[in-house]
Amino acid sequence: MPIFDTHAHYDADRFDSDRDALLSAMPGVGVGLVLDPGCDLPSSRAAAELAERYPHVYAAVGVHPEDCDGFQDGDLTELRQLLERPKVVAIGEIGLDYHYEDVPRAQQRVAFEKQLSLAGELGLPVIVHEREAHGDAMDILRAHPRATGVFHCFSGSPEMALWLVERGWYIGFTGVVTFKNARRAVEAVQALPLDRILIETDCPYMAPEPHRGTRNDSSNLSYVAARIAEIKGVSVQEVEQTTWENACRVFSVR
Repeated sequence: MPIFDTHAHYDADRFDSDRDALLSAMPGVGVGLVLDPGCDLPSSRAAAELAERYPHVYAAVGVHPEDCDGFQDGDLTELRQLLERPKVVAIGEIGLDYHYEDVPRAQQRVAFEKQLSLAGELGLPVIVHEREAHGDAMDILRAHPRATGVFHCFSGSPEMALWLVERGWYIGFTGVVTFKNARRAVEAVQALPLDRILIETDCPYMAPEPHRGTRNDSSNLSYVAARIAEIKGVSVQEVEQTTWENACRVFSVR
């Protein structure tokens, strides 16, 4: 069964030396599909171009909370234009990040809400980055009940995960779930039905054990699937097949 890496940043400069070789090799190592989300307008353009170049790559476009300082309506205009491309299938990654607070929280909330509204208008899923902003994120989603998609690299509680699933969301897990200290991610996987879980690398970041600390890529996604299978007490094949079907459903791809 091929696997679907639902969050991979192959537009990142850490892949400049071997991007084509890596992406061309993915189908041969069992990675059937990859979704590359943008973090700002330049990376969104780059993700859209990668999707046009490789048949197994799709893109999302959006402005990340750490990159939204100066976000304005003109950015939405360009996002609209990028979303007209057939292989751009979602808005993301967008959201809230209160860890470093390089961008004021109020500005993050404005950018998040405007992009959620665009997604609602166009009927598209969103890819949410949320870090240390659980309460505000849930408050914003209450104000946007039509919004749906995936909370990627989930870091919240099992209760938050179930709250999201009840509202139609999917939950994405990275190599973090393989880390020895990954208590919250493991608890969330335990609590969730498998048909609401997605798997992702977030490469070049978040390499799983036993490759933690190295540059990550989609060939490592099998470790995430294996750990989730162990937690859920099911076969790796079931995890790979179900998460593939989940991702194809969320992003309307085959």
